[in-house]
Amino acid sequence: MTTSKLTGTVALVTGASSGIGAATARLLAEYGAAVALVARRKDRLEELAADIEKAGGTALVAAADITDRAQAEAAVQQAVERFGRLDTLVNNAGLMLLGPVVGADVEEWERMLAINVNGLLYTTRAALPHLLKAAEDGPRRVADIVNISSIAGRVAWNGYGVYNLTKFGVNGFTESLRQEVTQRHVRVGVLEPGGVDTELGSHNKPEVRNEMIDPFYEQTEVLAPQDIADGVAYMVTRPRHAAVAELWIMPTDQS
Repeated sequence: MTTSKLTGTVALVTGASSGIGAATARLLAEYGAAVALVARRKDRLEELAADIEKAGGTALVAAADITDRAQAEAAVQQAVERFGRLDTLVNNAGLMLLGPVVGADVEEWERMLAINVNGLLYTTRAALPHLLKAAEDGPRRVADIVNISSIAGRVAWNGYGVYNLTKFGVNGFTESLRQEVTQRHVRVGVLEPGGVDTELGSHNKPEVRNEMIDPFYEQTEVLAPQDIADGVAYMVTRPRHAAVAELWIMPTDQS
């Protein structure tokens, strides 16, 4: 273990089966947190949990589709029943499907709204009572929500319309919730990555990947998932009196 800053605490990470979610779960476990791993791909979660435990950490597999409110609530409850508390929620699960609004596939819009917005809301609502309770107790007397948004929550582009909508929405919700609970020592922050080497772009149609995604990744030295995990860890390990409301992490050569 590299450090014990989060020893005695419990973190839940959505979208933990790959990319930013998996890297974040590994790092929070290294910092001493017991980690609940939430995603649909149970086999991936089991592999990750085995790796974390082999490294000396503690992990729980909570396979769930968080677009289903009952499953999202059950995943949070599973973590609390197993570990007795919840100190950190990382809302990382997300979907990016790009293309024009004219003639768009409405099912793609609905899928993005379901995971990027509804899933985040469901897990947050289920977690909040436990986070508020943890903020009153030891060992740290503070709790954290980190919502993984995007540079697309700051800047709108042609072809990103509904993805922009979801991420601008995440930013607005995060700030409102921050104002609601920050004085109760539940810190709420948003982390906005630029381009990261993950599966995010792979779910798009081939023509969208060819025109909008692949050229960017070929021309840009993009971030690694670990870069974003480092940012999450920074946010949740600040002393009780310090809250990071917004963290924007970009590839150096992305304008």
